[in-house]
Amino acid sequence: MELITLFATIINIIIFITVVELTRRNRLKERYSLLWLFSSFVMIWFSVSRESLHLLSRVIGIQYPPSLIFLLGFLFLIIINIHFSTIISELSDQNKTLTQEIALLQETVKSRRGEGGK
Repeated sequence: MELITLFATIINIIIFITVVELTRRNRLKERYSLLWLFSSFVMIWFSVSRESLHLLSRVIGIQYPPSLIFLLGFLFLIIINIHFSTIISELSDQNKTLTQEIALLQETVKSRRGEGGK
């Protein structure tokens, strides 16, 4: 096994184990960890099986097989950015709703305190 293949495989296995450990300790939600686990598994597969990397590159029409890894990484980053953008949008809407509800509750409490003091 070439040194670069061994190095890439070890790094990807470390990433895989880290994601599993973060999920186990509840520091990473399961719905996010699935995407990371899948991507690290794909990278482990391509690190170990160069033939599959070359085959998929030929099928897609990529002349230089390592470019496929960069393409997959770029697509992964786009997918994760879109996913996080939708989550941020949902959280922003929830934050706005909660702020409005707190303001209404504070106004209700102030008005009831005013009535009780009279």
